[in-house]
Amino acid sequence: MQTVIEMRGIEKRFPGVHALKSARFDLRPGEVHALMGENGAGKSTLMKILAGIYRPDAGEILIDGKTIELASPRSAQAAGIGIIHQELSLMNDLTAAQNIFIGREPRRAFGLLDERLLNQQAAEIFKTMRLKLDPQATVGGLTIAKQQMVEIAKALSYNFRVLIMDEPTAALNDAEIADLFGIIRDLKVQGVGVVYISHKMDELKRIADRVTIMRDGEFVDTVPAADTPINTIITKMVGREVKDEPLQVPDTSKNPIALEVKGLRRGREIRDVSFSLARGEILGFAGLMGAGRTEVARAIFGADPLESGEILVHGKPQTIRSPHDAVKAGIGYLSEDRKHFGLALSMDVRNNIALASLKSFMRFPGRLDEKSMKNTAHDYIRKLAIRTPSDTQEVKLLSGGNQQKVVIAKWLLRNCDILIFDEPTRGIDVGAKSEIYQLLTNLSKSGKAIIVISSELPEVMRLSHRIAVMCEGRLTGILPGGAATGQEDIMRLATLRESMVVETDTEMQRRVG
Repeated sequence: MQTVIEMRGIEKRFPGVHALKSARFDLRPGEVHALMGENGAGKSTLMKILAGIYRPDAGEILIDGKTIELASPRSAQAAGIGIIHQELSLMNDLTAAQNIFIGREPRRAFGLLDERLLNQQAAEIFKTMRLKLDPQATVGGLTIAKQQMVEIAKALSYNFRVLIMDEPTAALNDAEIADLFGIIRDLKVQGVGVVYISHKMDELKRIADRVTIMRDGEFVDTVPAADTPINTIITKMVGREVKDEPLQVPDTSKNPIALEVKGLRRGREIRDVSFSLARGEILGFAGLMGAGRTEVARAIFGADPLESGEILVHGKPQTIRSPHDAVKAGIGYLSEDRKHFGLALSMDVRNNIALASLKSFMRFPGRLDEKSMKNTAHDYIRKLAIRTPSDTQEVKLLSGGNQQKVVIAKWLLRNCDILIFDEPTRGIDVGAKSEIYQLLTNLSKSGKAIIVISSELPEVMRLSHRIAVMCEGRLTGILPGGAATGQEDIMRLATLRESMVVETDTEMQRRVG
């Protein structure tokens, strides 16, 4: 059958890592070909070679049956190949329209920028995407979901023959995902070949025609999406059976309260939010995009100022005006954007783990105990099963799941009693997800008090002892976790504009007492 792209025998090495080993992949016109594999399987590396970002060490690439050398992203674009990166590449100080057409802006006489036409062209793309967004909005002020849609709009503006989408739905809600799938179906009709990288298994049946599975940098198999069970794909991905059984949810109602917040307020983002969190409890936070979940977490951690409200840790009021105050109070925060706010990407694993606890390694003024840091790093690498060639490996070269484990190690070393996980498995494969779930459960069993914010309802329901649901800055209800709560109950509260009293004052007193 005719192919628009064929990759054969692709090899790629990085320092200490053999990323691709004779990998292969092909794409037909007008198809959606999903590329699956665990983090570190080589998917993104293979596609970055196709997009001209990396040069292969060996192998060949054919377009329409003819060998081609893709020496740079510009040469790939000239060949009709575009990529939407998992990591956004937008300029925060520019508008949405300026980001979409940067370097290709419409001009008037004497080379002057035609701002009106620029915004009009961006608005037309947004209209085809069924996206309500002001072309003149500054990108830095948009949510991550909206920024992702701007990145998609930028790629669509080129009219590529081949479009690579790397985790395009990671930050999108269900309605936005449905709109994106509509766009992809339109592209298929136009004959565009789409390479689709995702860890969300439920999306395969909805959008993919074929699935290619990779493991440890090697090609495993290509199978039809419609006829291949999800469990078969998962087994091929990880090389083992992954059991996704619901975790047991023990009663934590009589445990001492670790964190209590009362009447938190911050404009329209946080409206009179109050809740408690017991030791050994995982409290899930659910809600639609923009509900205020991350805003509450950032306020507790001191990253954003509050207008009013009270935060108590182990029953004692705390004044938290900065992340430094929060860490001193025993609160750790794992941001949804771990690469910007959780890690120093150019530093190695050892230094990232020690980052929040450097004072404890200080022996003389200006000198760190490198031997102690090394031993500590090795200890956490072993405890958390962090896959890295060594503790001196740069964190940016690790897979997403292992990067997340490094962030967790950093806060465990700081011995935080309260841990806030914001989208802990975003961009993480099914095997690593299972490991993170087990890790969170073990942390709760050891007495850590944990908040988990997730846009994936099955994840919240599976992990949580209780589920706090937010809508438009309000806490609209708190539900029991596990099988006691259905997705319909959560969605009902997630669309409820007024708060509903779920725990009475008497019940709250019982929990605190």
